Amino acid sequence: MTRPPLALVVAVAAGGAVGALARYGVSVAAPGPWGTLGVNVAGCLAIGGLLQWLADHPTSSWSHRLARPALGVGLLGGFTTFSTYAVESVALARSGQAPAAVAHLLGTAVAAVVAVWAGAALARAGRP
Repeated sequence: MTRPPLALVVAVAAGGAVGALARYGVSVAAPGPWGTLGVNVAGCLAIGGLLQWLADHPTSSWSHRLARPALGVGLLGGFTTFSTYAVESVALARSGQAPAAVAHLLGTAVAAVVAVWAGAALARAGRP
């Protein structure tokens, strides 16, 4: 296995640090399943828009070779939190709130997919 270039590792790490800090801020402001749902849907909307925009503008200065890993993997990967989503769903089920757990599991998954699609559609709509 070859090592990734140091610039790539630094870009992902820097983006991840910013995304994780933003996620922490949201968890303080809106703790629990609703905050997690909001973060995951917002992150999915952003990733759909970002990846579509980068695909549509390959020669833009924003389409630098590190933009996708820094922003998509690092920033938005650090911001979204599907592990917390899973833990909260299990906690809801264990506390006797099975319908809420199922709604949280299914609602987040559906909302995330719709958000990626919507983000990409918004980016396509903004094409010149």
